[in-house]
Amino acid sequence: MSKKDLGLLLLIIVVGIVVTLINPRFLLPINLANTSNLIGLFGILSIGQAFVIITGGIELSVGSMVALLGVLFIDFVANQNMPWAQALVVILALGGVLGAIHGWLITRLNLQPFVVTLCGLLIYRGAARFYTADGTAGFAFGQNFPSLEFLTAGRPYGIPNTFIALLIIAIVMWVVLHRSVFGRYLYAIGKNEEAAKYSGIRTGKMVTIAYIICGVLTALSAIFFAMYTRSISPASHAQFYELYAIAAAVLGGFSLRGGEGSLIGVILGTVLLQELQNLVNLLGIPSSLNFAVMGGVILIGVLIDQQWNAIRAQRRLVSAARQQDARAPAE
Repeated sequence: MSKKDLGLLLLIIVVGIVVTLINPRFLLPINLANTSNLIGLFGILSIGQAFVIITGGIELSVGSMVALLGVLFIDFVANQNMPWAQALVVILALGGVLGAIHGWLITRLNLQPFVVTLCGLLIYRGAARFYTADGTAGFAFGQNFPSLEFLTAGRPYGIPNTFIALLIIAIVMWVVLHRSVFGRYLYAIGKNEEAAKYSGIRTGKMVTIAYIICGVLTALSAIFFAMYTRSISPASHAQFYELYAIAAAVLGGFSLRGGEGSLIGVILGTVLLQELQNLVNLLGIPSSLNFAVMGGVILIGVLIDQQWNAIRAQRRLVSAARQQDARAPAE
Protein backbone atom coordinates (compact mmCIF):
# COMPACT_ATOMS: atom_id res chain seq x y z
CA MET A 1 0.00 0.00 0.00
CA SER A 2 1.46 3.37 -1.07
CA LYS A 3 1.70 6.52 1.03
CA LYS A 4 -1.24 7.96 -0.91
CA ASP A 5 -3.38 4.93 -0.08
CA LEU A 6 -2.42 5.08 3.59
CA GLY A 7 -3.27 8.79 3.70
CA LEU A 8 -6.65 8.10 2.08
CA LEU A 9 -7.35 5.26 4.53
CA LEU A 10 -6.53 7.57 7.43
CA LEU A 11 -8.87 10.21 5.99
CA ILE A 12 -11.67 7.63 5.72
CA ILE A 13 -11.19 6.65 9.37
CA VAL A 14 -11.17 10.30 10.51
CA VAL A 15 -14.30 11.14 8.50
CA GLY A 16 -15.99 8.01 9.86
CA ILE A 17 -15.22 9.03 13.43
CA VAL A 18 -16.49 12.57 12.82
CA VAL A 19 -19.71 11.29 11.21
CA THR A 20 -20.28 8.86 14.11
CA LEU A 21 -19.82 11.63 16.68
CA ILE A 22 -22.26 13.86 14.80
CA ASN A 23 -24.81 11.11 14.23
CA PRO A 24 -24.37 7.66 15.89
CA ARG A 25 -26.82 6.17 13.37
CA PHE A 26 -23.86 5.94 11.01
CA LEU A 27 -22.78 2.71 12.73
CA LEU A 28 -26.21 1.06 12.63
CA PRO A 29 -25.97 -2.32 10.80
CA ILE A 30 -28.66 -1.32 8.29
CA ASN A 31 -26.82 1.90 7.43
CA LEU A 32 -23.49 0.12 7.07
CA ALA A 33 -25.12 -2.52 4.86
CA ASN A 34 -26.75 0.11 2.64
CA THR A 35 -23.47 2.02 2.37
CA SER A 36 -21.59 -1.19 1.52
CA ASN A 37 -24.14 -1.91 -1.19
CA LEU A 38 -23.54 1.50 -2.79
CA ILE A 39 -19.77 1.03 -2.47
CA GLY A 40 -20.12 -2.21 -4.40
CA LEU A 41 -22.31 -0.65 -7.10
CA PHE A 42 -20.09 2.36 -7.72
CA GLY A 43 -16.83 0.54 -7.02
CA ILE A 44 -17.25 -1.82 -9.98
CA LEU A 45 -17.96 1.19 -12.19
CA SER A 46 -14.90 3.02 -10.86
CA ILE A 47 -12.52 0.12 -11.48
CA GLY A 48 -13.53 0.12 -15.14
CA GLN A 49 -12.97 3.87 -15.34
CA ALA A 50 -9.54 3.47 -13.73
CA PHE A 51 -8.36 1.11 -16.49
CA VAL A 52 -9.13 3.80 -19.05
CA ILE A 53 -7.65 6.67 -17.05
CA ILE A 54 -4.37 4.78 -16.55
CA THR A 55 -3.84 4.98 -20.33
CA GLY A 56 -4.38 8.74 -20.30
CA GLY A 57 -7.94 8.41 -21.60
CA ILE A 58 -11.36 9.15 -20.16
CA GLU A 59 -14.75 7.42 -20.35
CA LEU A 60 -17.63 9.89 -20.13
CA SER A 61 -20.36 7.58 -21.36
CA VAL A 62 -20.55 5.08 -18.49
CA GLY A 63 -23.68 6.67 -16.97
CA SER A 64 -25.56 6.56 -20.26
CA MET A 65 -24.24 3.05 -20.88
CA VAL A 66 -25.60 1.95 -17.50
CA ALA A 67 -29.00 3.36 -18.47
CA LEU A 68 -29.09 1.71 -21.91
CA LEU A 69 -27.79 -1.70 -20.83
CA GLY A 70 -30.00 -1.66 -17.74
CA VAL A 71 -33.07 -1.01 -19.87
CA LEU A 72 -32.11 -3.82 -22.24
CA PHE A 73 -31.49 -6.27 -19.40
CA ILE A 74 -34.85 -5.60 -17.76
CA ASP A 75 -36.62 -5.85 -21.13
CA PHE A 76 -34.90 -9.13 -22.02
CA VAL A 77 -35.77 -10.74 -18.69
CA ALA A 78 -39.17 -9.19 -17.93
CA ASN A 79 -40.71 -8.86 -21.40
CA GLN A 80 -38.79 -11.07 -23.84
CA ASN A 81 -38.78 -14.07 -21.48
CA MET A 82 -35.08 -14.60 -22.04
CA PRO A 83 -33.43 -16.71 -19.32
CA TRP A 84 -31.69 -14.30 -16.98
CA ALA A 85 -28.33 -16.10 -17.28
CA GLN A 86 -28.48 -15.71 -21.06
CA ALA A 87 -29.51 -12.06 -20.74
CA LEU A 88 -26.58 -11.46 -18.39
CA VAL A 89 -24.12 -12.87 -20.92
CA VAL A 90 -25.67 -10.83 -23.75
CA ILE A 91 -25.45 -7.58 -21.74
CA LEU A 92 -21.83 -8.23 -20.76
CA ALA A 93 -21.01 -8.95 -24.41
CA LEU A 94 -22.74 -5.72 -25.49
CA GLY A 95 -20.70 -3.79 -22.93
CA GLY A 96 -17.53 -5.31 -24.34
CA VAL A 97 -18.59 -4.45 -27.90
CA LEU A 98 -19.27 -0.82 -26.97
CA GLY A 99 -15.89 -0.62 -25.27
CA ALA A 100 -14.21 -2.14 -28.33
CA ILE A 101 -15.90 0.44 -30.59
CA HIS A 102 -14.62 3.25 -28.38
CA GLY A 103 -11.13 1.79 -28.42
CA TRP A 104 -11.20 1.37 -32.19
CA LEU A 105 -12.32 4.95 -32.80
CA ILE A 106 -9.61 6.26 -30.48
CA THR A 107 -6.71 4.10 -31.63
CA ARG A 108 -7.49 3.55 -35.31
CA LEU A 109 -9.13 6.82 -36.28
CA ASN A 110 -7.06 8.88 -33.81
CA LEU A 111 -10.10 10.56 -32.28
CA GLN A 112 -9.82 12.14 -28.84
CA PRO A 113 -11.19 9.97 -25.98
CA PHE A 114 -13.12 12.97 -24.69
CA VAL A 115 -14.91 13.42 -28.03
CA VAL A 116 -15.64 9.71 -28.57
CA THR A 117 -17.04 9.10 -25.10
CA LEU A 118 -18.94 12.39 -25.03
CA CYS A 119 -20.69 11.29 -28.22
CA GLY A 120 -21.35 7.93 -26.56
CA LEU A 121 -22.89 9.72 -23.59
CA LEU A 122 -25.40 11.40 -25.89
CA ILE A 123 -26.02 8.43 -28.19
CA TYR A 124 -26.63 5.80 -25.48
CA ARG A 125 -28.89 8.06 -23.44
CA GLY A 126 -30.91 8.90 -26.55
CA ALA A 127 -31.07 5.24 -27.61
CA ALA A 128 -32.33 4.22 -24.15
CA ARG A 129 -35.05 6.86 -24.24
CA PHE A 130 -36.06 5.85 -27.78
CA TYR A 131 -36.14 2.15 -26.84
CA THR A 132 -38.64 2.81 -24.05
CA ALA A 133 -40.51 5.56 -25.93
CA ASP A 134 -39.34 7.88 -23.16
CA GLY A 135 -41.16 5.70 -20.67
CA THR A 136 -40.01 3.57 -17.75
CA ALA A 137 -38.65 0.05 -18.00
CA GLY A 138 -39.39 -2.17 -15.05
CA PHE A 139 -40.65 -5.51 -13.81
CA ALA A 140 -44.38 -6.15 -13.80
CA PHE A 141 -46.22 -6.52 -10.51
CA GLY A 142 -45.63 -9.98 -9.12
CA GLN A 143 -42.68 -10.84 -11.38
CA ASN A 144 -40.02 -12.59 -9.33
CA PHE A 145 -36.66 -14.09 -10.23
CA PRO A 146 -35.41 -15.48 -6.90
CA SER A 147 -31.97 -16.67 -8.05
CA LEU A 148 -31.23 -13.47 -9.97
CA GLU A 149 -32.51 -11.29 -7.15
CA PHE A 150 -30.37 -13.11 -4.60
CA LEU A 151 -27.21 -12.86 -6.73
CA THR A 152 -27.64 -9.17 -7.46
CA ALA A 153 -29.43 -7.83 -4.37
CA GLY A 154 -29.04 -10.54 -1.73
CA ARG A 155 -27.39 -9.88 1.63
CA PRO A 156 -26.10 -13.12 3.17
CA TYR A 157 -25.20 -12.50 6.83
CA GLY A 158 -26.00 -8.82 6.23
CA ILE A 159 -23.23 -8.37 3.65
CA PRO A 160 -24.54 -7.21 0.22
CA ASN A 161 -23.59 -9.44 -2.69
CA THR A 162 -22.66 -6.31 -4.63
CA PHE A 163 -19.91 -5.64 -2.07
CA ILE A 164 -18.73 -9.26 -2.28
CA ALA A 165 -18.67 -8.98 -6.08
CA LEU A 166 -16.61 -5.79 -5.79
CA LEU A 167 -14.03 -7.53 -3.60
CA ILE A 168 -13.71 -10.44 -6.04
CA ILE A 169 -13.40 -8.14 -9.06
CA ALA A 170 -10.95 -5.89 -7.21
CA ILE A 171 -8.65 -8.83 -6.41
CA VAL A 172 -8.70 -10.07 -10.01
CA MET A 173 -8.19 -6.60 -11.48
CA TRP A 174 -5.41 -5.84 -8.96
CA VAL A 175 -3.49 -8.86 -10.25
CA VAL A 176 -4.15 -7.79 -13.85
CA LEU A 177 -3.04 -4.19 -13.28
CA HIS A 178 -0.16 -4.64 -10.84
CA ARG A 179 1.17 -8.14 -11.45
CA SER A 180 0.86 -8.73 -15.19
CA VAL A 181 2.71 -7.64 -18.30
CA PHE A 182 -0.52 -6.13 -19.60
CA GLY A 183 -0.73 -3.89 -16.54
CA ARG A 184 2.86 -2.73 -16.97
CA TYR A 185 2.09 -1.92 -20.60
CA LEU A 186 -0.88 0.23 -19.56
CA TYR A 187 1.29 2.21 -17.14
CA ALA A 188 3.94 2.66 -19.85
CA ILE A 189 1.34 3.91 -22.34
CA GLY A 190 -0.03 6.37 -19.80
CA LYS A 191 3.46 7.69 -19.03
CA ASN A 192 4.54 8.12 -22.65
CA GLU A 193 2.58 6.50 -25.46
CA GLU A 194 5.16 7.30 -28.14
CA ALA A 195 7.99 5.80 -26.12
CA ALA A 196 5.85 2.73 -25.40
CA LYS A 197 5.12 2.32 -29.10
CA TYR A 198 8.81 2.56 -30.06
CA SER A 199 9.70 0.02 -27.37
CA GLY A 200 7.55 -2.56 -29.16
CA ILE A 201 4.29 -2.32 -27.22
CA ARG A 202 1.19 -2.61 -29.39
CA THR A 203 -0.34 0.48 -27.87
CA GLY A 204 -3.51 0.45 -29.96
CA LYS A 205 -4.37 -3.09 -28.92
CA MET A 206 -3.61 -2.42 -25.24
CA VAL A 207 -5.73 0.74 -25.13
CA THR A 208 -8.62 -1.03 -26.86
CA ILE A 209 -8.49 -3.87 -24.32
CA ALA A 210 -8.60 -1.26 -21.52
CA TYR A 211 -11.81 0.18 -23.00
CA ILE A 212 -13.26 -3.33 -23.40
CA ILE A 213 -12.57 -4.04 -19.71
CA CYS A 214 -14.27 -0.77 -18.84
CA GLY A 215 -17.27 -1.67 -21.02
CA VAL A 216 -17.69 -5.13 -19.49
CA LEU A 217 -17.45 -3.83 -15.91
CA THR A 218 -19.90 -1.04 -16.77
CA ALA A 219 -22.31 -3.64 -18.16
CA LEU A 220 -22.02 -5.70 -14.97
CA SER A 221 -22.63 -2.58 -12.92
CA ALA A 222 -25.68 -1.80 -15.11
CA ILE A 223 -27.19 -5.18 -14.22
CA PHE A 224 -26.61 -4.60 -10.50
CA PHE A 225 -28.12 -1.11 -10.70
CA ALA A 226 -31.12 -2.40 -12.66
CA MET A 227 -31.87 -5.04 -10.03
CA TYR A 228 -31.25 -2.53 -7.24
CA THR A 229 -33.78 0.00 -8.56
CA ARG A 230 -36.02 -2.59 -10.35
CA SER A 231 -37.24 0.15 -12.68
CA ILE A 232 -35.38 2.54 -14.96
CA SER A 233 -36.36 5.92 -16.32
CA PRO A 234 -33.76 6.43 -19.08
CA ALA A 235 -33.98 10.22 -18.91
CA SER A 236 -32.58 10.28 -15.37
CA HIS A 237 -31.23 6.83 -14.49
CA ALA A 238 -27.46 6.77 -13.78
CA GLN A 239 -27.13 10.44 -14.70
CA PHE A 240 -23.65 11.79 -13.91
CA TYR A 241 -22.46 8.38 -12.68
CA GLU A 242 -19.34 8.96 -14.75
CA LEU A 243 -18.49 11.73 -12.27
CA TYR A 244 -18.63 9.29 -9.37
CA ALA A 245 -16.31 6.91 -11.20
CA ILE A 246 -13.85 9.64 -12.21
CA ALA A 247 -13.90 11.16 -8.71
CA ALA A 248 -13.18 7.77 -7.10
CA ALA A 249 -10.26 7.18 -9.47
CA VAL A 250 -8.83 10.68 -8.92
CA LEU A 251 -9.18 10.40 -5.14
CA GLY A 252 -7.50 7.01 -5.38
CA GLY A 253 -4.39 8.58 -6.88
CA PHE A 254 -5.05 8.06 -10.59
CA SER A 255 -3.66 10.99 -12.53
CA LEU A 256 -5.86 12.25 -15.37
CA ARG A 257 -2.63 12.52 -17.37
CA GLY A 258 -2.29 8.75 -17.12
CA GLY A 259 0.45 6.41 -15.94
CA GLU A 260 -0.24 6.64 -12.19
CA GLY A 261 -2.57 5.10 -9.65
CA SER A 262 -3.34 1.94 -7.69
CA LEU A 263 -6.45 -0.20 -7.62
CA ILE A 264 -6.52 -0.13 -3.82
CA GLY A 265 -6.74 3.65 -4.10
CA VAL A 266 -9.82 3.37 -6.33
CA ILE A 267 -11.62 1.23 -3.76
CA LEU A 268 -10.66 3.63 -0.98
CA GLY A 269 -11.78 6.57 -3.13
CA THR A 270 -15.16 4.91 -3.62
CA VAL A 271 -15.48 4.28 0.11
CA LEU A 272 -14.67 7.93 0.89
CA LEU A 273 -17.21 9.21 -1.64
CA GLN A 274 -20.01 7.05 -0.27
CA GLU A 275 -19.01 8.00 3.26
CA LEU A 276 -19.36 11.65 2.32
CA GLN A 277 -22.71 10.96 0.64
CA ASN A 278 -23.85 9.21 3.80
CA LEU A 279 -22.73 12.22 5.84
CA VAL A 280 -24.81 14.49 3.60
CA ASN A 281 -27.88 12.30 4.16
CA LEU A 282 -27.43 11.92 7.91
CA LEU A 283 -26.95 15.66 8.40
CA GLY A 284 -30.09 16.41 6.42
CA ILE A 285 -28.19 18.44 3.84
CA PRO A 286 -30.31 18.88 0.67
CA SER A 287 -29.56 16.17 -1.89
CA SER A 288 -29.33 18.90 -4.52
CA LEU A 289 -25.89 19.69 -3.08
CA ASN A 290 -24.58 16.20 -3.85
CA PHE A 291 -23.11 17.28 -7.16
CA ALA A 292 -21.56 20.35 -5.55
CA VAL A 293 -19.87 18.03 -3.06
CA MET A 294 -18.75 15.80 -5.95
CA GLY A 295 -17.30 18.72 -7.89
CA GLY A 296 -15.44 19.94 -4.82
CA VAL A 297 -14.04 16.46 -4.18
CA ILE A 298 -12.77 16.15 -7.78
CA LEU A 299 -11.18 19.62 -7.61
CA ILE A 300 -9.45 18.86 -4.31
CA GLY A 301 -8.24 15.51 -5.67
CA VAL A 302 -6.76 17.12 -8.79
CA LEU A 303 -5.08 19.86 -6.72
CA ILE A 304 -3.53 17.30 -4.36
CA ASP A 305 -2.36 15.23 -7.33
CA GLN A 306 -0.79 18.30 -8.94
CA GLN A 307 0.99 19.32 -5.73
CA TRP A 308 2.17 15.76 -5.16
CA ASN A 309 3.65 15.57 -8.65
CA ALA A 310 5.33 18.96 -8.21
CA ILE A 311 6.95 17.78 -4.95
CA ARG A 312 8.13 14.56 -6.58
CA ALA A 313 9.57 16.46 -9.53
CA GLN A 314 11.41 18.81 -7.16
CA ARG A 315 12.84 15.86 -5.26
CA ARG A 316 14.06 14.25 -8.48
CA LEU A 317 15.80 17.48 -9.48
CA VAL A 318 17.47 17.77 -6.09
CA SER A 319 18.54 14.13 -6.20
CA ALA A 320 19.95 14.53 -9.73
CA ALA A 321 21.84 17.67 -8.70
CA ARG A 322 23.37 15.88 -5.70
CA GLN A 323 24.44 12.94 -7.85
CA GLN A 324 26.02 15.31 -10.36
CA ASP A 325 27.89 17.09 -7.56
CA ALA A 326 29.12 13.76 -6.21
CA ARG A 327 30.47 12.75 -9.61
CA ALA A 328 32.18 16.12 -10.20
CA PRO A 329 36.00 15.90 -9.80
CA ALA A 330 37.36 17.53 -6.70
CA GLU A 331 39.27 20.75 -7.34
